[in-house]
Amino acid sequence: MTSRIDPTADVLVIGAGPTGLLLAGDLAAAGVRVVLLERRARESNLTRAFAVHARTLEMLDARSVAEELLATGVFISSARLFGKARLDLSGLPSRFPGVLMTPQYETERVLEARAVKLGAEIRRGAEVVGLRQDADGVDVDVRTHTAGEPSGDAPDDGGTTTLRARYVVGADGVHSTVRQTLGIPFPGKSVLRSVMLADVRLAAPPRETPAFNSVAEGFSLVLPFGDGWYRIIAWERGSDLPADAPVELDDLRAVTRAAFGTDFGAHDARWTSRFHSDERQVPRYRDGRVFLAGDAAHVHSPAGGMGMNAGMQDAANLGWKLAAVLAGRADDALLDTYQDERHPVGALVLRLSGAILRMALTGSTVVRGLRRGAAVVIQHVPRVTRRPALLVSGLGIRYPAPPGAHPLTGTRAPDLPLVEVPDGPTRLYEALRAGRYVRVLPRGAAPRDPVGEREPDVITVRRTDARQESLLVRPDGYVAWASDDGATGAVPMPTVGAVPLSRV
Repeated sequence: MTSRIDPTADVLVIGAGPTGLLLAGDLAAAGVRVVLLERRARESNLTRAFAVHARTLEMLDARSVAEELLATGVFISSARLFGKARLDLSGLPSRFPGVLMTPQYETERVLEARAVKLGAEIRRGAEVVGLRQDADGVDVDVRTHTAGEPSGDAPDDGGTTTLRARYVVGADGVHSTVRQTLGIPFPGKSVLRSVMLADVRLAAPPRETPAFNSVAEGFSLVLPFGDGWYRIIAWERGSDLPADAPVELDDLRAVTRAAFGTDFGAHDARWTSRFHSDERQVPRYRDGRVFLAGDAAHVHSPAGGMGMNAGMQDAANLGWKLAAVLAGRADDALLDTYQDERHPVGALVLRLSGAILRMALTGSTVVRGLRRGAAVVIQHVPRVTRRPALLVSGLGIRYPAPPGAHPLTGTRAPDLPLVEVPDGPTRLYEALRAGRYVRVLPRGAAPRDPVGEREPDVITVRRTDARQESLLVRPDGYVAWASDDGATGAVPMPTVGAVPLSRV
């Protein structure tokens, strides 16, 4: 039997991974009616992703949950790329100069608690089986499951419901039903087959973590979670077992011994998995009233740990734009900037992670020589790694700006210290917690009410440093407009109508 509920929500988000959960929370915080549908009947205990980079931590700081997540893992300030080459993150221009190692389920737990607290509705055991859109909205056919394992192998209770929303976001992973239903191609290639994962205890952990080494037989990567557990990722060259083939701990130990000369006494595996790694990206992130985000839109090699972070940053970019359009503060053209801004970033992450992987794994004599030379340069000329560190961390990402725009336009706004006012923010990312634009004025500007009564969508603050730049910072922490002259009257109101914000 099929029933119809019309309308259900302003936005239906499909997929309760980090991307979908962050987006649902952002939409709920903006007053949007949002329902999140997840195929699995119970919360996932998967821990495939583990790295939370500096830019993502800044975004979580702007949502008041960074400290909670930091308490769940271990924060590291450098990582080995290949050979003796290390990527030093300690000098990153961020409140979080490094990367947090924590299981993916901890990230999901924190984001889900936030989303529910803000009013998002999460429906588990809800499998999307069909989708149709028209000029006014999207109908989504949902089959409900009443029980079952996280794999989704749950009995069907016989009920199919058609839900309707003004917009739908598919954040339902690499095998996205939303993407497949729309018929959007997912071109690319497989780059690693049969990668083994295991969360284990170690009798004799490596002195430095993360620990990585690549040899002719394959590679092994050892990562700490900070609670006595470690993640080992191991790949054996030539192995081509299917993704659902069980992982034998002895096989993982053997690859690790080949890479390091020891298996570190790995034992007591609490979780194992196997996966194939692809490099793929859809040509478009938007199809009418339906959007794709996270792994549904782009997948990369695990090198650099950038995949989950890119998905969460997709969500941060899209959420405030959907909220502005739904509230009538912007027209539909603003939503096109999601493709303009995030598609190039997805392509960059794909190229960057692929380059790291190939440099680490390729066994040819030429590449080994290049690798040794690069390691020497990186060791003795640290500034060489500054640009890669900024890109891997997400801090160096910038969005398109029109010709003649101020150089800061489209860049990430740093966490500026602010002139304190009673009950007001003391730094920029505290101000961004309101989910509004932030107008940043020079220290000497005339004092103003931090939340102007005539400008409910803008918070006005003053920076404490001596720089004279005035900024208009978007809700996602990127600079929409900047000026060097410090003229407070010249700072524009947000323009999110027919002119896309990235071109203000």
